[in-house]
Amino acid sequence: MTFPLDHLVFTPNDVDLSRSPLAGQIDEETYVLGAFNPGMTRLPNGNLLLMVRIAEALRTPIRDGHVRAIRWDRGAYRLDPWPLQLVDTADPRKFLMRGGGWKVMALTSLSWLLPVELDAEGRRVEAVHYDRAIAPRASYQNYGVEDARISRVGDRYLMTTCSVSPERHSTTLYTSADAADWQLEGIVLDHQNKDMLIFEGLIGDRYWAQTRPLGDLYFAYPPGSEWRAGPSINLASSPDALHWKPSDHPGIRPHAATVATARMGGGAQPLLTDQGWLTLWHGVEPSGVVGIYRTYWTLLDKDEPWRTLHTQHQALLEPNAELTAPLKDQMYLDNVVFTTGLVDGGDHWIVASGEADLACRITHIPKDVISPA
Repeated sequence: MTFPLDHLVFTPNDVDLSRSPLAGQIDEETYVLGAFNPGMTRLPNGNLLLMVRIAEALRTPIRDGHVRAIRWDRGAYRLDPWPLQLVDTADPRKFLMRGGGWKVMALTSLSWLLPVELDAEGRRVEAVHYDRAIAPRASYQNYGVEDARISRVGDRYLMTTCSVSPERHSTTLYTSADAADWQLEGIVLDHQNKDMLIFEGLIGDRYWAQTRPLGDLYFAYPPGSEWRAGPSINLASSPDALHWKPSDHPGIRPHAATVATARMGGGAQPLLTDQGWLTLWHGVEPSGVVGIYRTYWTLLDKDEPWRTLHTQHQALLEPNAELTAPLKDQMYLDNVVFTTGLVDGGDHWIVASGEADLACRITHIPKDVISPA
């Protein structure tokens, strides 16, 4: 499928690391592994805000028989050396600890969030706000802040992020009155519950959100079920956007009719339309190291968001190798499109995605493409 606009609007080449929160903090050369997975919202001035995840990595992670992890610690950045014989370094983004009864890893990069202002249609960059970058501030963020999702509810902007540390892999909340100055409110979902998307509007008098708890054990559906066991997109509600109760009802589950959504998670924040809540989410088909990531859509009931009104097994967005071809020397993954933002553009939807865990993709999707018909 082709779209009226489908391009990379921000790439690693557009990042000035001399203005990074890490600049001058560690005595090692770093580079931008990826500038991707941007949360998106409409600013008060009509422009678009991308909150871009910058994964800043060590140019030489292995030195003197050790692989190093970048870690924030009480206002400073440090390098932790791990002896090579204790770890598996096959993946350039991370290393795994050998032995033990569970999976333990550390990262060769640290992520922070960079506010990038686009014009109203997402065609070009208007400003990059390094002075408003969001970096680790608490011990539960000492491996980084990742994958923002932004919702505007009433007169407040609510931004969920994934905070990474040895303490836990949690979801944290930031709030703002203007999407410029952000206040860290703290942890709102505990360990390995991520891809949290707050609905852009109250249902009754409560906030609602999609969540995606992870684990390594799932119970089987009975033979012949329409559902497949595995990660699903769950729901929670809250009186104040801080204290969340899981819904008793299941949300969007992997369907047995297709392996393309064998693994899934939330993508863009749900928006209310005349037909219900529109939600974009990712499905992963098992293939290679990380799988093939695609974007799908679902319409949910406006009053009972656990009820699916319409959906399709056919993907809405596919990874696009032509977009990343000019960046081929910087690529370390392929077959990934990871949608993270949605804004109303009038007769079309403006969709923000991370492409190949490398760059920010903006796509204009005509509204009649997403239709119950």
